Formats: sequence, structure tokens, C-alpha cells
Amino acid sequence: MKLINKSIPSIRLSEFISEIEDCLAATFYGDTFWITTEISDVNKKPDKRWCYLKLIEKEGKNVTAEIGAVFWTPGYAYIEKFEKETKQLFKDGLEITCRVKVTFHKRWGLKLEIVEIDYAYTLGKLEAERQETLDRLVKENPDYVRLVGEQYYTFNKSLPLPAVVQRIALITAPESDGQRDFRQELGNNPYGYAFHVDEFVTQIQGDKAHEFIIGKLLLIEAQKEKYDVVAIVRGGGSQLDLKAFDAYDLAQRIASFPVPILTGIGHDRNTSIADLMARQEKTPTKVANVIIQRNFQFEQTVLILKERMVHTVDGLFTNAKNNLKEIKRFVKASNPLTILKKGFAIVKQDNVIITDPSAIDVGTEIQIQFDKETVQSTVTKKKKNGK
Repeated sequence: MKLINKSIPSIRLSEFISEIEDCLAATFYGDTFWITTEISDVNKKPDKRWCYLKLIEKEGKNVTAEIGAVFWTPGYAYIEKFEKETKQLFKDGLEITCRVKVTFHKRWGLKLEIVEIDYAYTLGKLEAERQETLDRLVKENPDYVRLVGEQYYTFNKSLPLPAVVQRIALITAPESDGQRDFRQELGNNPYGYAFHVDEFVTQIQGDKAHEFIIGKLLLIEAQKEKYDVVAIVRGGGSQLDLKAFDAYDLAQRIASFPVPILTGIGHDRNTSIADLMARQEKTPTKVANVIIQRNFQFEQTVLILKERMVHTVDGLFTNAKNNLKEIKRFVKASNPLTILKKGFAIVKQDNVIITDPSAIDVGTEIQIQFDKETVQSTVTKKKKNGK
């Protein structure tokens, strides 16, 4: 049997891709579209000001839609603006609303070029998530978190600070500016106060930071009697990616923690949920200064009490001296010799002082003692005074 080759009609790949390109151009050329999507596989190229990523949609944990995307140089500025406005790193897992245009390349295929980001959407979503977390804290932890008016009151914030703060558990990132600033402020205090600081170094920012911080809090709680306060400080790093401090689990742990917590997370514009659950200061330096001033106030109170005590004791001594002088004058005035010098006399019988005349009979010999002499006499007559 003889085989006969018959060629199947075909076109080149490049021609076919051109057909696709033409179809896409006919449908999408010049148009842009606003879409809401989750981002993943973010790969920034800051030196070139490009960013490659994927736009995805999920149902539960399953990805149901996915397409490659890119920021070219003009659009890259929106990433920087996004991070500045939202205080969030542009990273995997964020949901954004962005304006895109459809692009197609014969080699690189179909992509969406992102030309703009709607910050308001992300800010609104972040604020909604934050409020949801706060509401949940109040609802699920009534013994530890209460909302009164617009203020959050927590068990931890209700704990009184010790009169003197000396033993500090410090949660901070290793070799960080926050760690250095806190220690320098304590060590260089103008009053010469000494502090004992145990460091619990850990990752302070990133997706898992809240879990690491909770781990350190658990270590501190296991030896809580050793510490007067806990300081959580962060500084010197990026002002972005502070979402760890809005995590429910961390906020819950701080609100119910049995040792007073002071936070100095180092962001001036925003207040994290963790800040609301503890005593908040803006920077590590300010946290250290609060501790120093606490001790200074105690010292001043002691000095004032000392001055009052010295004044009171001086007054007591003065009064006692005056009273003693009065007693001495009274004793001196009551001295029989003093009385005798005023013309009085002491009557004795057999050298025993007579105070009751009825004890003396007529004919009894008595002694009458004057200031300088004693007269021996015999009673010859008795007469009542006034008769």
C-alpha cells in the first residue's frame, strides 16, 4: 500500500500571534479598565522602576482567576505613593483597586499594565479591617477591653505603674535604632538612675512579626514577678508594614497582659491597635523618658516628704525644749527651798513634815524650818484660822 503525504494547511506561529494581537487591539486598544484584585508574586525592580506581579482572584484558598501584570516606569510612581499614603508595603496578599490596560507581546504574551492605583479603596479596606478587629476585641474580651465614648480602656492600661521603675523587659529588633535609642536615653539620664533591662529580641515587622512578639510576651509572663514594666519599641526601620501591630491576637495578648506595657513603635501619624491596648508613646526615646520621669517624680516626692519630716521634727524638738523650760521653771518654783526664801516655813515633828494641824497636841515640841534656820518650839495653844 502506497502512502501519500498531504500537507495540512497552516500558518506560522508569528502570524497566528499577530492575529491574536490584532483581535485584542481591535477590542481593547486605547481603553483602560478599573478592576479590584489581589496581588501576588510581587517582584519590584527599584533601579529600573519596574514591577512584575500577578493579579489573582480566589474562592476560599483556591485561585480561580490569574493574569500577569506589570508596572512600567510611569506607573511605578503609584507604588511609591501607595506605600506613602497607606503605610503598607506593596506586597503579596494585598487587595487593590487599579486601572489597567491590556497589552500583548509576541514573545511575552498577554499582560495587564497597571497605570494607576486607587489608594482610597485600600485605605478604606484597611480601616474597615481595623475597625472590625477593634469591635471583635470589645465583643470577645469584655473583662479586658471596654469602649467608653471614643476611648478604649483595657486591663493592662488599668495596671498602676510602680512608684519606681527599675526592672524592664524590652521587646525589640536586634541591633535596631529603636533598641539603641531606648538604651541610650535610659543610660544617659541626668539623674544617675540605674536600670536593669532584659532584652527579648525578635522580628518586629513582617507577616509573622505579631506571632514572634506574642512568643516573647509569653516568655515574660512566665517570669512576670521579675519585671516592673514591658517596653515594646521599634525605630529606625521603614514606616511601612506596621500591620503586625493591628493583629487581633497581639492586641488581645497586650490588653490582658499582667505587667504594664509601654509601646514606642515609632510612627507619628497613625496609632496601631496595639498602641490602643497599652500605654502609648510615639518613639522608643519617649518611652524611656516616661520611665525616667516616673522615677524622678518619686524622688521629688521623697525629697518633699523628707523636708516636711525635718520641719516637723524640728518643730517637735522646739516645742519639747519649750515645754522642758516650763517644767524646769515649775519645778524650780515648787522647790521647798524656793518657797522658804519667800518667807514661808515648814513645820515638822520629829523631822516629819506636819500637814494636818490636828496631829499636833498642845505641849508638843515642833521644829519650824525657815530659809536659813530652824526654830525649836513647844505648842502652847491651838486656834482655828478666822476665829
